[in-house]
Amino acid sequence: MGNSSGHTAVDTVNGLLVRAISEDEVAVWDRALAVGFLRSSIESAAEVRRRQWQPGRLLAGFDGDRQVSTFRSFDAELTVPGGAVVTADAISHVTVSATHRRRGLLSTMMRRDLAAAAERGTPVAILVAAEYNIYGRFGFGPATRSAGLRIDLRRTRGLRDGLPGVPGGRIDFVTMAEVRELGPALHDRWRRTQPGAIDRDELWWQRTTGEVQVPGFDFKEPFAVVHRDADGTVTGLAVYRVDGKWDGSYPDCTLTVEEFTALDLPTSVELWRFLLSVDWVARVAVGNASPDSPLPLLLQDPRAATPHEEDSDFTWLRVLDVEAAFGARTYGAAGRVVLEVEDKLGFASGRWELRTAADGTGRCTRTTDDADLALGASELGSLYLGGETVPRLAAAGLVTELRPGAVAAADLLLRTPLRAWNPDIF
Repeated sequence: MGNSSGHTAVDTVNGLLVRAISEDEVAVWDRALAVGFLRSSIESAAEVRRRQWQPGRLLAGFDGDRQVSTFRSFDAELTVPGGAVVTADAISHVTVSATHRRRGLLSTMMRRDLAAAAERGTPVAILVAAEYNIYGRFGFGPATRSAGLRIDLRRTRGLRDGLPGVPGGRIDFVTMAEVRELGPALHDRWRRTQPGAIDRDELWWQRTTGEVQVPGFDFKEPFAVVHRDADGTVTGLAVYRVDGKWDGSYPDCTLTVEEFTALDLPTSVELWRFLLSVDWVARVAVGNASPDSPLPLLLQDPRAATPHEEDSDFTWLRVLDVEAAFGARTYGAAGRVVLEVEDKLGFASGRWELRTAADGTGRCTRTTDDADLALGASELGSLYLGGETVPRLAAAGLVTELRPGAVAAADLLLRTPLRAWNPDIF
């Protein structure tokens, strides 16, 4: 494999070339992306892709002059336990043409990108895995889950009595232009309270509200409401759709929540009370909710809330700089554990002492002391944000206890008050 440092470097694998594309190659890259995602019939999205282009961050695999694989990464701000943010190498738009599978293109693009991210000092990389069995071999592990709900309003008559509300607060419909104006500041306040959440750039808001439309993703304007407190400060936002289904002469509609952000429980109560009382609606669907969402317990009958069929692992994470990553988050107790990490790509491999203090701070440094636990890079990534636990991984044979009691001790250190969650695909 050739040298992959720098934006113009070329890697070779099985007679194919991998390199960063130039800005004037974006339109062809977009076509290769559409073919790779089995969407060859959609119109060109080159204008949007040009806005996403950054030097060295859009890669392609070439067979001669033809682009046969695609890969994109960008820097995202990721909230970690304790509320700090770290820069994450966010990986997206990964495709390999059906004609060029199993020829090393994905491995070459991934290794190139991860090496460049590590060289920049980026502590972690993240992605959303379309298929489960692909990314573990690159050291990624499932780090957040979606935990959606379906609520049958005929089984529950709304929310419990006596829940906290917002005296003097109000809920108003807003336009998509107002969502673009009010949403970013609200999201920035909320995301710093939720481990696993990432930032949203201007293009995200433009796409989500229909100002910028991407071929193949037909935009139909949803309903949007904001909640304001007595002082007029926006404390919540909900975006939803209603399908308009009727059972003969009886309304039988499903309200699907696409966005729900609330800064506190009283705001959440007010927004859910509104959403659960929309006329004609028989059921409410929330495709991607926090695993710690209290919504079922807010209902008069929590059994009316059942898991959504799309519940699954969501964000995957791999650690590139162990010291920087684990030094940025906080911990649940004072203690010490030594981890032996196997990482085939080398970024996190070795023996690490995680030492934490009573104030929640901690540091992770290399050591030659005997290891307490043995695990792979994928499991380290799954544990980092608190979305997975050491005992569960140990029970599955994915973490090995080398010192009696080490699993329980590590669990106390790494557990978080709020499980990791990311509402945004990227």
